[in-house]
Amino acid sequence: MEIRTGRQANKFTQRLRNRRSADSHFGIVSVLLILILLQTLVLGFDYGSFGQWFSAWGRNWINILRNNAGIGIIALGMTLVIITGGIDLAVGSTLVATGAVIMTLIDTGPKGVLLNLGITGTPAYVLTIVIAVILGYVLGTLIGLLITKGRIAPFVATLGAMKIFRSVTQHFMQGYNPRVPKEFLQISNLTINKLMFMPIVYWAIIAAVLHYISTRTVFGRQVIAVGSNERAAQLSGVNVDGVKTRTYSLMGILVAVAAIIQVSRIGSMDFANAGSGYEMDAIAAAVVGGTSMSGGRGTIIGTVLGMLIIAVMNNLLNLFGVPPFLREAFKGIIVIFAVLLQRKEKA
Repeated sequence: MEIRTGRQANKFTQRLRNRRSADSHFGIVSVLLILILLQTLVLGFDYGSFGQWFSAWGRNWINILRNNAGIGIIALGMTLVIITGGIDLAVGSTLVATGAVIMTLIDTGPKGVLLNLGITGTPAYVLTIVIAVILGYVLGTLIGLLITKGRIAPFVATLGAMKIFRSVTQHFMQGYNPRVPKEFLQISNLTINKLMFMPIVYWAIIAAVLHYISTRTVFGRQVIAVGSNERAAQLSGVNVDGVKTRTYSLMGILVAVAAIIQVSRIGSMDFANAGSGYEMDAIAAAVVGGTSMSGGRGTIIGTVLGMLIIAVMNNLLNLFGVPPFLREAFKGIIVIFAVLLQRKEKA
């Protein structure tokens, strides 16, 4: 009987291993489901009815997703950057620089750029969004050119850009407190059935588009080829420098979108601290989602799942009353564990 039980256990374990090998997201989904179950248990069931419990559970999830939508969007771009074998440490500073320009353009005070030009209302908001996206594209492209044409290591180039973007922004924005119009806040705070979930919608749409790009387009295949073997990709006719530059340009656009969401959600921005640590959160989400730090492997779906794992973990730590400073330690542990797991799978 014991032998039979042991054989059944071995068969079950083997099936799990086969399932994990066949589906790269199986392990990530399993961890996420465990965290969701634990979160549900911690939230408790002390409600008058199932409807009240489900409503509270749903609001908690909407808050989690809404608060992490901006970082989640940045993590999607970081995934593609890491797949090419690069890294972008400047995303937080790019967000601050873009956010400063957004607030300066739509400022309702005497220094408001568009207001002084006589442009107000919807035209001003549309123009601001277009300028913000263009600025994000330009900053991302500059970083890409430093890496591809200047032959500077991604770590060094983006570290330098991180310092430059934030310090220049702080210099020009010191003592200046722009006022964001209430109508602009509706971009992220539009209420539907008493729920504010527009940032989640933006995140989902961008994730779907990037998933299609990464899996069904030539550019997506080239990104993987460059990260897998840069020399072989070049010999196959792939414009390696062009692919890398476009990846950083796309990263800049996504950061600009995240900046628009953050400004319209909060209505202000702390230029000294806003976006601080976003680069590590984005990298963590990508790595936990299965993106290889050595390049050549990673998926958009995996990153979304990785971001959800980190978001739920943060919520759990908050529910458990873990001090804020220690929460970063847990993130570090998860990233290290994910990288070690990747190395074990390769071996």
